Amino acid sequence: MALSDEPAAGDPKDEAEEEAPALGPALEAFGESAEVRALLGGLRDVLGERAEREAAQERFRVIMDKYQEQPHLLDPHLEWMMNLLLDIVQDKTVPTALVHLAFKFLYIITKVRGYKVFLRLFPHEVGNVEPVLDMFTHQNPKDHETWETRYMLLLWLSVTCLVPFDFARFDGNLLLQPECRRTPIMDRILSVAESYLVVSDKARDAAAVLVSKFITRPDVTQKKMAGFLDWSLCTLAGSSFHTIEGVIAMDGMLQALAQIFKHGKREDCLPYACTVLACLDSCRLSESNQTLLRKLGVKLVQRLGLTLLKPKVAAWRYQRGCRSLAANLQLRTEGQSEQKPQVETSDSEEDYDVPEGMESVIEQLLVGLKDKDTIVRWSAAKGIGRMAGRLPRELADDVVGSVLDCFSFQETDKAWHGGCLALAELGRRGLLLPSRLPEVVGVILKALTYDEKRGACSVGANVRDAACYVCWAFARAYEPQELKPFVTAISSALVIAAVFDRNINCRRAASAAFQENVGRQGTFPHGIEILTTADYFAVGNISNCFLVISVFVAGFPEYTQPMIEHLVAMKVSHWDGVIRELSAKALHNLTPRAPEFCATHVLPRLLSMTQSSDLHSRHGAILACAEIILALHRLAEQQDRPLSDYLDEKTVQGVKQINQQLRDRQLYRGLGGKLMRIAVCVLIENLSLSRMPFKGDAVIGGWQWLIDDTLRNLRLMSHSSTQVKDMAVSALAALCREYYMEEPGKASPAVQEELVSQYLAELRSPDENTRCGFSLALGALPDFLLKGQLQQVLSGLISVTQISPMDVNFAESRRDGLKAIARVCQTVGVREDGSPDDTLCKENVPQVYRALLNCMNDYTTDSRGDIGAWVREAAMTSLMELTLLLARGCPALLEAPVCEQVMCCVAQQASEKIDRFRAHAGHVFLTLLHSDDPPVPHVPHRGELEQLFPRSDAASVNWNAPSQAFPRVTQLLGLPAYRYHVLLGLAVSVGGLTESTVRHSTHSLFEYMKGIQGDPQALASFGETLLQVFEDNLLNDRVSVSLLKMLDQMLANGCFEVFTTEDNHPFCVRLLALCKEETRKSRDVQKLRSGIAVFCGMVQFRGDVRKRVLLQLLLLLCHPFPVIRKTTASQVYEMVLTYGDVVDVDVLDEVMAVLSDTVWEAELPVVRGQRNHLCDLLGVPRPQLVSKVGPHLPLGLWVSRKNSRGAVGPRALRSLAVQAGVSPGSSGRAWPHPVSRAEGTLSVLHFPVSRVPRAVVDVPPSTME
Repeated sequence: MALSDEPAAGDPKDEAEEEAPALGPALEAFGESAEVRALLGGLRDVLGERAEREAAQERFRVIMDKYQEQPHLLDPHLEWMMNLLLDIVQDKTVPTALVHLAFKFLYIITKVRGYKVFLRLFPHEVGNVEPVLDMFTHQNPKDHETWETRYMLLLWLSVTCLVPFDFARFDGNLLLQPECRRTPIMDRILSVAESYLVVSDKARDAAAVLVSKFITRPDVTQKKMAGFLDWSLCTLAGSSFHTIEGVIAMDGMLQALAQIFKHGKREDCLPYACTVLACLDSCRLSESNQTLLRKLGVKLVQRLGLTLLKPKVAAWRYQRGCRSLAANLQLRTEGQSEQKPQVETSDSEEDYDVPEGMESVIEQLLVGLKDKDTIVRWSAAKGIGRMAGRLPRELADDVVGSVLDCFSFQETDKAWHGGCLALAELGRRGLLLPSRLPEVVGVILKALTYDEKRGACSVGANVRDAACYVCWAFARAYEPQELKPFVTAISSALVIAAVFDRNINCRRAASAAFQENVGRQGTFPHGIEILTTADYFAVGNISNCFLVISVFVAGFPEYTQPMIEHLVAMKVSHWDGVIRELSAKALHNLTPRAPEFCATHVLPRLLSMTQSSDLHSRHGAILACAEIILALHRLAEQQDRPLSDYLDEKTVQGVKQINQQLRDRQLYRGLGGKLMRIAVCVLIENLSLSRMPFKGDAVIGGWQWLIDDTLRNLRLMSHSSTQVKDMAVSALAALCREYYMEEPGKASPAVQEELVSQYLAELRSPDENTRCGFSLALGALPDFLLKGQLQQVLSGLISVTQISPMDVNFAESRRDGLKAIARVCQTVGVREDGSPDDTLCKENVPQVYRALLNCMNDYTTDSRGDIGAWVREAAMTSLMELTLLLARGCPALLEAPVCEQVMCCVAQQASEKIDRFRAHAGHVFLTLLHSDDPPVPHVPHRGELEQLFPRSDAASVNWNAPSQAFPRVTQLLGLPAYRYHVLLGLAVSVGGLTESTVRHSTHSLFEYMKGIQGDPQALASFGETLLQVFEDNLLNDRVSVSLLKMLDQMLANGCFEVFTTEDNHPFCVRLLALCKEETRKSRDVQKLRSGIAVFCGMVQFRGDVRKRVLLQLLLLLCHPFPVIRKTTASQVYEMVLTYGDVVDVDVLDEVMAVLSDTVWEAELPVVRGQRNHLCDLLGVPRPQLVSKVGPHLPLGLWVSRKNSRGAVGPRALRSLAVQAGVSPGSSGRAWPHPVSRAEGTLSVLHFPVSRVPRAVVDVPPSTME
């Protein structure tokens, strides 16, 4: 809610109350004065360096911006800051650039504190006029880099114009010396002002200030006002708001005129007012699309009107006797009432002629109230208030009537908003007499709930906010006895707006208005109690307002029924679905406050709304009916009464028929079908929970049909299928528990067989959403429906969680299948010697664990990303719930290997790269570890784990944060049972892409490696586990690429330096073999680059393994991909520099030269020669060239295929054929039998066996194999 800075009419002493400090973090003083002094004093030093100059300017701007909301803290320091900067400006020896820099700093201060305060501090002696004026001769109005200089000079000149001497004295004997061509000071200032009124930068605003100070001087008014007004009106009339130049010129003229008619004396401006008004009318500014021009037009119109009217305070205005809040509270405490002074209106004050132009002024202001922009409406509202204060009572009342005409439902929300602002201004100025209050309060109550739908949203939040402002203003303007007849209506409306409005600003505005009325009026029922609960901050959360605060406020009888009526009339049919759902829940909470009213009045209205043609009304009404009936049922249970005491037979029948009526009208289809299904599912659930007497009724079959049909057609609601699915499953669970039990613990065999077999059949549906829905439906079945069918249900759900070639991407169905398994297990319970068809027992527990643990390895990816993460998350949750269930019910069924596998798999997830799933895994791990009701048996290394993860730290560790998670996870590497899985997870994290995850996981891993460098056995065990992880995930790109990156970092940081002391260490030999196998025939550039880095790191190992590593690198120098050849050369170059013992000193320079000077992207024959030269220098046997013979195809077919790809053509084939000794015919197609086949990364040309080309592919020499 926007509150005006102007004081209300009344005692001037009360104006201090308007300047109450705003809420929020407040500064106490200007704490950077020393730094600012140093910045300003060092401007001469930073002028030469552009970077330092810009840094100083930016730092000063940052400091000043801190005080935008509390600029008064700068006041004690403004003078010395200005003096430091003006010393630079007034020093004629400083460079011009330094002067411009000083003015930039002055502008920054002005921007924060405001030019009106800053203006007084400029030197304004007589001797300052001409120096400031002379500075304009060096200014270029078109220089956009120095506009701050011109802006500040114009402000400075405007304050020097206030010197109390006639400007003619500055000209001396100018008039007596005709031969002197010097221009008079007055003309020079006017020329400067006029020239800058039409510029495009901010100097135009300062020029308008200059004009207002200059033209309104007595000596200038006589000589220059008429001429300036004539020039400005001609410029205004000759400009068009359809062009940029015209908009700029009109803006300058309007600002100047508005300032003149604001600051000028009425007797000086009055002769020109009608002329200016006529010119302004001809400009038709209301048709402009420029907001600023329309605002300035409204501002100028109201100032012209104030000029035409006599300046006086209306004697007829309403005046409140005591405006002080403290005095008001004191009077109320003493039991006294305020005395309103009686003001007599004399005939002489009322009987005077209103100028002719006033009708046009009022009309334009009323049009401004309906403008499309808020700033224009706000300016017009203030103008209406000011004008009405100078009009006779009858005319002012006509103005009020015209304002009230804005509150018609034929008007737009803009008119309603402008009307509210105008009423607030009239009320706070005492111009809205008590006789008008009944009419005004009526429209304000409508405005407090104004909400007009526009397409998919609505408008009206600004209207409701302004209506709250009106209520705030009325609290200050009127005595309690004047508002007493309206207290009930206003208080209820404000409470409803504060609690139930959709917009947070409106809720807070209503809370502020309610608080103001409680303090000023003191007549609002239970005001203090409500304010302590519904304060400014409490109403910020909409759920808290609807579900908590509303219940407290409804505890006061004055507000109960109005709140319920508002929810039913306005919010149940709201366009926003969230508001409809919250309204239904709020009605559920409010029903116990007025059960009879809800049962006899609210429910019949809602039942009639369920058949409405409006989708939103039907949806909200069905939800509200469901919630109210459930609330009545719970209330009846508490009072030990039957529900029929509240619901009559007509209501029961109406509720029962809702589903069939919607089905008959086919309202479950189409765009609104989703909302109807959700609403009726909620209705089914709540009616079932309310135990409505429908057992055996046909309506149960209709409900079952709806639930099944909804679950079967979830694919039609894919964008919101989750909510529909959850509602349908919840409804099914409640329906089964209430209506399918024939006797305690037993279901009808026919119903059970039909339901379970149907749902199991749907699990094999080719649609993923159908599988999801019926999986959760099976999980929601009560125990009596699962009895005797458990093994079938578990088998069906387990089949859903398994991956087959046809449903690889059905991750959501696997996730929901896991959730259903866990829920079924919790429903049937556990008994060691029980039947597998009835309960969990030793026969089916291993089967369930196998299914859950298999899902922990689901890393399926598609265009959505790692969709397998959803499955792993559900698997972790299900494992936790199942393990805790067995630990509580039958610990003997928990086997040690299974517990170890569960803990290790969860630890692996806790060390992986996705923050959310890592956090979930950490929660599951700690829950299983610290569970003591009873403890989970067979947890590996429980004692060490409790030391590493103490119970006291469980709640404080944020597993989402890599900086907190990885230092703890890496400690598990020291526990043999967890090492393999944690290392597998760390490999993915260390080799990942997220910077924070990579940094913290790498740092934690290196810290662990440092700790075991002195323990050869621990290091050897770690290395063995690492190699095992590599071997198990060979050619699994998800792990192997990240693992290669991790190995590169570990080798580069000397983690395996201990192994370099032994020739051909087994770790190194095995690692080389695995790396060769991983990169062999690979076309993945990322993997090859990572492999190159690992090979370079392995050069540090001694023995034959180094030669083999060098051979791999040299082979990669002739890789078919140019980027791989270039990368290899670069990495080998760095390797030679890093490891000095790899190359003999004698050939080092030549090796470096070959690596750096060779163009490795060149053709392979050229590159191969350089590579072979490197082999000779490094003492590595050259790779051998071998032939490859493949299947034969006709040459013509091969040529056509290759040409289609823009590759080898007939001419190249002819050349190769000649080299092979084949006799070419007249064309390439006649050649005898050369063929081609793509092998690996090469396209190899094949000829008959007797005519095979000589070498095509590099292979390692046989001596190196």
